[in-house]
Amino acid sequence: MENTHESSSYMNRDQAQSKMSWPKALGSNSPVPWLLPTAIILLLVFIYPVIEVIRSSFTNANLMDPNYTYTLQSYRKLLNNPDLLHMISITLIFVVCSVFFQMLLGFIIALLVDLGNKRKLIGTVVVRTTVLSAWAIPGVIIGIIWSLLYNESDAGILNYVVTLMGFSKISFLSDPHIALASITLANIWRGTAFCMIMIYAGFQTVPGDVLEAAKIDGTTSFQTLIKIIVPILAPILFINMITSVVATFNTFDMVMALTAGGPGKSTEVIALNVHSQIFQLFDLGQGAATAVILLLINLTMTGLYFRFVERK
Repeated sequence: MENTHESSSYMNRDQAQSKMSWPKALGSNSPVPWLLPTAIILLLVFIYPVIEVIRSSFTNANLMDPNYTYTLQSYRKLLNNPDLLHMISITLIFVVCSVFFQMLLGFIIALLVDLGNKRKLIGTVVVRTTVLSAWAIPGVIIGIIWSLLYNESDAGILNYVVTLMGFSKISFLSDPHIALASITLANIWRGTAFCMIMIYAGFQTVPGDVLEAAKIDGTTSFQTLIKIIVPILAPILFINMITSVVATFNTFDMVMALTAGGPGKSTEVIALNVHSQIFQLFDLGQGAATAVILLLINLTMTGLYFRFVERK
């Protein structure tokens, strides 16, 4: 009887401690109350939609028909689509050219602004503010602005300048061979601002004593840039490249406002194809399957980013 009484008392004590542990976890020193709203928002607006997209990709769902069955038909249609390779190649050209020139121009502008700031030149703050405002403009607005520049009528700004120089008008958005270059140029202008901000912040982390030591050793400005500054900025440049690649792969709004994938399918990137499949052809299954491909690309780039951060 005594053993039974002792065991029951231990059980009651454990139950009391377990009941006290949950309120203690929600105490003032616990991060749970602060992280819980964020976790709920992520679950509702990110995790649940991703799960639904993956689930829908394994169906033949159509927005015009509520009935559907689970099948691999969407992935078969996607892999057998003769335009798949063309769409992937268009997307790769768009991404590679955009990211390369965004980082190149962003690096040059950041370098010039940093040099001007060190020499206390007037206007560096204006340049940084202007670049920041260009980065903050929504993609749809950027598409509308560049469509006005690319307008092929007499009201088109770029074509007006071209005709003043004695050349014939350029079909910026109606020629399949020029349209991709046109939207790539607009995206370069859009992404250069973000790259410049990131790289300029990296320039502020370069130790001044290292630059002074290099100057005393007699290294030229170009040697200092290539052998000292660029290696120091390498982690920031890599992170900048990964984020720019992910953002460019998911570019939709600007391309939609400029060409909507045309003429033909000469500018139809993967993100735009997802929209076309779901909201124009009403093929939810195939659109979701294409979105899964885009999701895998983003997860791969994100995995590279986290692996690099862990190594550092």
